[in-house]
This record gives sequence, C-alpha cells and structure tokens, in this order.
Amino acid sequence: MDGDKKVIILGGGPNRIGQGIEFDYCCCHASYALREEGIVSIMVNCNPETVSTDYDTSDRLYFEPLTLEDILNIVEWEKPIGIIVQFGGQTPLNLAIPLRNRGVNILGTTAESIDIAENRERFKQLLDKLGLLQPDNGTAFDFEEAKKVAKRIGYPVLVRPSYVLGGRAMEIVYDEETLEKFIKSATEVSGEHPILIDKFLEDAIEVDVDMIGDGETFIIGGIMEHIEYAGIHSGDSAMVLPPYSLSESILNQIREATYMMARELNIKGLMNVQYAVKENKVYVLEVNPRASRTIPFVSKAIGVPLAKLATKVLLGKELKNLGFTKEIILPYTAVKESVFPFNRFPGVDIILGPEMKSTGEVMGIDSDFGCAYIKSQLAAGQNLPKKGNVFISVCDRDKRAVVFIAKKLRDLGFCIYATQGTAQVLEKNGIKVKVLPKIAEGRPNILDLIKDGRIQLVINTPSGRIPRKDEIKIRSHVILYNIPYTTTISGAQATVNGIEAMLKRELKVKSLQEHHRLINPKSYYGKNYS
Repeated sequence: MDGDKKVIILGGGPNRIGQGIEFDYCCCHASYALREEGIVSIMVNCNPETVSTDYDTSDRLYFEPLTLEDILNIVEWEKPIGIIVQFGGQTPLNLAIPLRNRGVNILGTTAESIDIAENRERFKQLLDKLGLLQPDNGTAFDFEEAKKVAKRIGYPVLVRPSYVLGGRAMEIVYDEETLEKFIKSATEVSGEHPILIDKFLEDAIEVDVDMIGDGETFIIGGIMEHIEYAGIHSGDSAMVLPPYSLSESILNQIREATYMMARELNIKGLMNVQYAVKENKVYVLEVNPRASRTIPFVSKAIGVPLAKLATKVLLGKELKNLGFTKEIILPYTAVKESVFPFNRFPGVDIILGPEMKSTGEVMGIDSDFGCAYIKSQLAAGQNLPKKGNVFISVCDRDKRAVVFIAKKLRDLGFCIYATQGTAQVLEKNGIKVKVLPKIAEGRPNILDLIKDGRIQLVINTPSGRIPRKDEIKIRSHVILYNIPYTTTISGAQATVNGIEAMLKRELKVKSLQEHHRLINPKSYYGKNYS
C-alpha cells in the first residue's frame, strides 16, 4: 500500500432519523474501494454503532465530530490527496464549500456544482437553461415574505428549511394561519439559510433516480417509482424498481432530464434526482449531488456496487474501464419498504408526511410486483392476511378510489367493515359491507373488534391536516394489536395486489445471486456489469 497516498472519507455523524445507516453502507464501500486501489483510507465519523467505525473497516479512524474545525485539524495532520464528502449524506455535503474555501481538495463533483444543486436560485437558473419543469417556488426569511410567495404560487405549498436532512421541519401547508405556525419552526432550523416554499403537487407520482458519472459518461443505476403519492418523504415511501405504472415515454423524459443535469453539473461520483409526475408532465423536485439513501437498495437489486464504483471514479477511473456502461433493466421486480418504530412509541400517530419517520428498510424481490410487494411487507413485519375481515375508513377525496379496492377484497373473500360515510359509498356501488358506529356512538365499535381479534387488515386514510381523535385511536390500536395497516390509497392498492398474488401462488425463495444471473449470466458479480 502506498503510504504517501491518503484519502479522508467523511461519515454521516450521529445516527438519527433522516441520517440513515444507508449512508454508512456507502462510506464502508468507499473504504473497501480505497483499499483495493492501494490508498490509505481515513474515516472520520463519531457513531459507535456504525460499521464505518469498526476497527477493521478503514486503515485509520478519527472518532471526531463532523465540524469544519475538527476536519481541518485532521487534514493538516494527515495531508491527504483529497477528501470524500458525497457518501455521508447532507452533513458532510454542507461542509464542501467551507472546506474548498480553505484549500482542501474535494474529490469528485466540485464544491461549485454542489452549491448550484443546493442553492435554490442557482438551481432554478440551471433548470431554466435546460428547459426543465419545476414546481412554482420561492424563498423567504420570515412570515411576511413567505405569505407573499404562498399567495403568488397558490396553496397548498410545501414549506421546508434548506440544507437539512430527513425532511426536518418540513410541512404541507393549506392556509395562511398554518403557514405562520410552521414558518416559525422552519426559521429556527434553517438558521442563516432561506426557507424554501414550493407549490405542492397533489396526487403526483414521485420518482427517485440514482446515477453515477465520471464527468464524461453518465449511467443510471435505477429509476424507482414511489408507491405512496408525493408529499411523503422519500425515506418513508415504498419504492419499486423498475417502475410499475409509468409509461416508457415518461421514463425516457426522466432519463433525458437526468443526463442533461448530470452533464451540466459535471457529476463525478453519485447523484440522486427526485421527480414528480403529474398529468403526463415531469417536474424536477430536487437534485442531490451525493449518494442517496437508496444506493444500497439499487446496488443489491442490479448487482452492481455503485458506491464502490463511485469511489474509483473519484480517484480518476472511467466507467467504461470499470465495466459499467449502460443502465440495467431488471427482468424481475424489487420493492423497498420502510420500517417504522411506531410500536416503541404508544399513542404516536402513524400517519406519514414530508418529515421522515422510518428507522430502517427491507427489500422484496420476485418475478412480479404483487409477490415482491408481499415479501417486502413480510420483511417489514406486516403479515398481510389471506382471509378475514377488513376495516375501511377513508377521507372524502379517497372514497371514489377505495371502491375498486373494496370490490377486489370482496372478490378475494374478505368481509368488509366500514364507518357510516365510507359504507354509504361502498353500498351505492353494490358492495356488501357491515356498518360500525363511531367510537363515541355505540358498541361494538372498531376498537372492540380490534381487541377481540376480529379485524385482520385496516385501511384508514387521514381526514385532514389535523386528524380526528377517533382516527388517532384506531391507528394507535392497530399498532398495539399488531394488525397490518395502510394509511394511503396507493398503499392500499399495492396491498390488495400483494394479497391477490399471495392467494394465486406460493411465495418462493431465491438468492440475490440467482436473480443477478438473469441480468448477466456470465459475470453477475464480476467486472462486467453491463
């Protein structure tokens, strides 16, 4: 090993919701890649529970805070050839420009390009130059400015601080009164940076794209379609690779937009883009010039260690020489599902939103979407039923969509219970349903049935921004009695698809390597990834 050549890897810091262990996976793979290239790997991280801080992961470990002062001290002492900021999530990425300004060599995508992607105004100019769509937006430092922006672009709006992780202090706001309340908390989190205000695209399909570039060649690792609609944090959404409902035309638009932005930003290493698709239009939500929390999922699904390849790219290698030359279109379906800690917090509402709540993720792979989804649910602790009773209570905007779901459940042999409002809609559409009284109006109600073990699945979507007390009680009992549930209509559709697939055929186990052989029979784990 060439002792003169050293590279510093900045980890993710203390793990908290939003600062996922997925980033630690990327840091570890970076360290392994450096070792393969004969370069001393120096890990800077301060979490005793991560693999990156194990004694044998890197050549040297600095168990120090990820602050500018501490990192500059390490750089001064070690004198590395460069520093990697793109594998530890948002924390090290925020240090890119301060480090660059002090003469530290940032490996890969430049600090200038990182700032273009992170700075709202500069990013808007980039999209305008490329002719790409973005939801109408603006920035503000206080409530008065925010009020003007929201009035101009129209409610609902998505309010969020800039340069934060995990959707912290992010909210979907429908009126001025709520805006004032959330601007206060967003301002506290955002500090000297402006608050970002975006037009919220209701019922849009969200899409994540992970890609790798060497400055000349850009290859998409995976295009993932979210099962939940836009408005739920990408770290909490279930995702499908390859997409299961988007047309080839939309996917090609997404590919072209991704390549255009990667070329313009001169990406070296990894990049993640989040899109929203509504009414056959593709909107760019954000670009992260770094590894995303989906990198481990995509890497395992396609059989290509993206973080390891990206590290070698940062050292000057080309993708064509590394054997990854084209996007891999999977002949099977992989589903990523999030795991939530709700059973540890009795009484906490399980509704998902733009602020991340999940603490882990699992993966299901099969030849079709239904079986892959079922496997992901089983892995996440949701034992979906093959028979029994389903309780359905949805908000007004979901009543039309739930009719088809309820009909399918009846056809599969399930008995349906519902509250008065939902039951009326189902009965009008010829679906047999048992009506339950509201919790305060009589017994036996839904809580009694849950306690008696007579409900096997709950479909409950929130009635509004501030949920009703009955809804919260139902959802807390669902967690208490470990009943499978879904709180989104898109999640309910996927759940029914999964149950139908489970009833039609037996689930089978196949190793990752067997799946990878379908992609590349000769060298599914070798150098030839194309």
